[in-house]
Amino acid sequence: MAILVTGVAGFIGFHVAAHLLARGEEVIGIDNLNDYYRVDLKRDRVAALERGHGAAFRFHHCDFADDAALRALFATGAPGSIIHLGAQAGVRYSIENPAAYIRANIVGHANLLELARHSGVRHMVYASSSSVYGGNRKLPFAVEDRVDHPLSLYAATKKADELMSETYAHLFRLPQTGLRFFTVYGPWGRPDMAMWIFTQAVLEGRPIRLFNEGRMRRDFTYIDDIVAGIIASHDTPPPDDHQEKAGGSVAPHRIYNIGNNRAEDLGKVVHLIEQACGKPAITELAPMQAGDVPETFADISAIQRDLGYAPTTPIDRGVPAFVRWYRDYHGV
Repeated sequence: MAILVTGVAGFIGFHVAAHLLARGEEVIGIDNLNDYYRVDLKRDRVAALERGHGAAFRFHHCDFADDAALRALFATGAPGSIIHLGAQAGVRYSIENPAAYIRANIVGHANLLELARHSGVRHMVYASSSSVYGGNRKLPFAVEDRVDHPLSLYAATKKADELMSETYAHLFRLPQTGLRFFTVYGPWGRPDMAMWIFTQAVLEGRPIRLFNEGRMRRDFTYIDDIVAGIIASHDTPPPDDHQEKAGGSVAPHRIYNIGNNRAEDLGKVVHLIEQACGKPAITELAPMQAGDVPETFADISAIQRDLGYAPTTPIDRGVPAFVRWYRDYHGV
């Protein structure tokens, strides 16, 4: 049966769909193609999937927060499983436009849970975020840690998704896996994220703003490593055995961190971008942004233990790969 990938025109959704199609799966991809960032980039991703995989890939311009539209899609044939990667992303934007996060991340997630429940979907994998760790000071962040103090509405909606999923796993025994992603980057990445912003600024000779006076550390995770974790999770649904799983549930629901398992100084990333671009960066120090955190660092022991996950791409290989793609895509 087909696999439904939501947010298929997005960065991670595009790569996941491409991987599934390459191994012979049938993929139904949905996306509302909103204008949070460049729609032409999203359309280019969809076009690349259509060119490369023909009838095995079916794209539907559909908003999963629109219950009627989603039900109409499922009426044409329910998928066997769901990889729910679509969301309203961005920590800072959630301060400016909170309604977008309630609609996409809460209403949309609930819609998919309802349809998965009634359609007999065998497994639903969904995107959470490292942002749920909020103000936690213990590092690295582990899935057993409490996540009760989100610092942004975006983080709060992702925690709400985890709670709704736990309820559906408990009440309806719907197998689910929630994945907390840590700072994903790589080819076809998002224009609102640091890797794109910094590369563009260096190539154009514009200054880079380094928040928290540059004292930032992130667990940068290359897209291929993220995809490997998503696919491994999808292929191994949690058992309904009433035993405690990663994240603490005794229902068929588990939660994993997917990261590179190390925190990197932002300054090192800037240096790697400078080297790959062959130009120096112009930097400006700025205060910490509201809703942001100074450091992220993933404890990935749970997904290593259960699924054999092991990231393979350090930033000294991943950053140049992104810059090469960026220059090729823009012809610069």
